[in-house]
Amino acid sequence: MKKAVHFGAGNIGRGFIGEILFANDFAINFVDVNETIIDALNDRHSYDIEIAEDGKRHITVSNVSGINNAKNPADVVAAVAEADLITTAIGPNILPFIAELIADGLKVRKESGSTQAIDVLACENMIGGSQFLYEEVQKYLSGDELAYVEEYVGFPNAAVDRIVPAQSHEDPLFVVVEPFNEWVVETSRMKNPHLKLEGVHYEEDLEPFIERKLFSVNSGHATSAYTGAYYGAKTILEALQNKDVKAQLEAVLAEIRSLLIAKWGFDESDLKAYHDVIIGRFENPYIVDDVVRVARTPIRKLGFDERFIRPIRELRDRGLSYSNLLKTVAYVFAYQDSNDEQSVQLQKLLAEKSLSDVVVEVTGLEDQGLVAEIVSSVEGLQK
Repeated sequence: MKKAVHFGAGNIGRGFIGEILFANDFAINFVDVNETIIDALNDRHSYDIEIAEDGKRHITVSNVSGINNAKNPADVVAAVAEADLITTAIGPNILPFIAELIADGLKVRKESGSTQAIDVLACENMIGGSQFLYEEVQKYLSGDELAYVEEYVGFPNAAVDRIVPAQSHEDPLFVVVEPFNEWVVETSRMKNPHLKLEGVHYEEDLEPFIERKLFSVNSGHATSAYTGAYYGAKTILEALQNKDVKAQLEAVLAEIRSLLIAKWGFDESDLKAYHDVIIGRFENPYIVDDVVRVARTPIRKLGFDERFIRPIRELRDRGLSYSNLLKTVAYVFAYQDSNDEQSVQLQKLLAEKSLSDVVVEVTGLEDQGLVAEIVSSVEGLQK
């Protein structure tokens, strides 16, 4: 049986990546600092996934174990040294903290004389996640070690898509997921192209598919949340039962389509069908997805290369409309959640500084014309 090391034993790790790895006959070592989850994995060596659809079918994932990287880092290094595949679903901000463990495991592979190629897939909500992780791993490698890694270890970027709402169960391993899933991996950076997973789509150039996902699902989901919050909705399903919220989502996705078609040449009818599927996923009655979960960290979501400002910039560069994306940005600035650190921070900035200065600070924009448009949109919402 093949061996996988997966960093991140949270709901995405267990409910998506773990399911695919298990279906491909992998024994999975989950690495995490959550003691409850790791202990449960080692006690039971299996867990159940429920699919949020009619019938609520269950899938049992077995041949799993856990390693607490805070308590047993040497065990993580040993597992990486013996792995056939390494994956992550741990959050972009956490990737630097696991880089040294991965580097140390790769060093052991070198020292043992292993010439078995292996790929490391960062399955994160970010563009270029695996390459970002590779840059962090390189910090812990000498010249000879780096040469070995460059020959035998691939860091192909990946795009992943599955809605796994925030949830709490008596069983800490049980997880509910939507029926839809998509996992795309770029082939051009793979070092072990013979190991391809059933249920995973492989593409030479991943960037169009990453942007299609990020600008469609992430931008659309966040639009539903921030617009829904403005109208008082508590869940995404409730938000989209409001005709104004749904109209805003549809208008934003139409602008995203115009960008994706202009930039990557996607077929318009195929892209419209893809967006209709996305809206249907957001409206899944079996998933209770809280607005506060989807809307959390608004400052990050207003970033220069994030789900709103980047498509706005690129639409502007092409002379295409982005008025509805601007309106969504205004909803982000209006969002308030006293339990979300970034929401509190954003409102504090708005109270202490001019709106224009805050826009520049959180978006990183230098284009004063675009800054002025965002200011106008935010002010228009306040009237």
